[in-house]
Amino acid sequence: MRRFLVPLVLACTSALAHAQTSAPAAWTLKDQFDTAYTLDPATRVVLIARSHATANLVNSAVEHTQPGYLDARKVVFVADIARVPGLVLKFLVPNMRSANYRILLDRDGQVAERYAGDRETVQWLDMDQGKVVRERHFEDLASLRQALASLVPPQGDGQAAQTRP
Repeated sequence: MRRFLVPLVLACTSALAHAQTSAPAAWTLKDQFDTAYTLDPATRVVLIARSHATANLVNSAVEHTQPGYLDARKVVFVADIARVPGLVLKFLVPNMRSANYRILLDRDGQVAERYAGDRETVQWLDMDQGKVVRERHFEDLASLRQALASLVPPQGDGQAAQTRP
């Protein structure tokens, strides 16, 4: 009996793990203006910053672009702020409102937790219909800017003429 039970348990565990990784990872976060955003199946890239340094790296890469630059390329930026003290958040979030792009605030770390990553690099997740198909990490401004510049807005988006970073 035991000989049959172990393979059955392993098969069920494997099937469950496959279902969890292959299922679309729908989630909703609020941005710096307290507007809810739900992961869109058309999203091409999710950028995750888990530290002040990596958030600054993303900001430096896109701060001089046209408003809507990330949206036009179907890129969303998630800032994991779960470890930021409440007092600091009172100043940090209003400061984020000066950005010309949406910053999704992961206040409890639930979204960033889904995509295992580190605090030293910006995590770049290539998405297809809500599923991660490739993962990259960036630790320098030049390579992050180059990767963003290589993303051409989808046809018919109407914002294809915007300048690159």
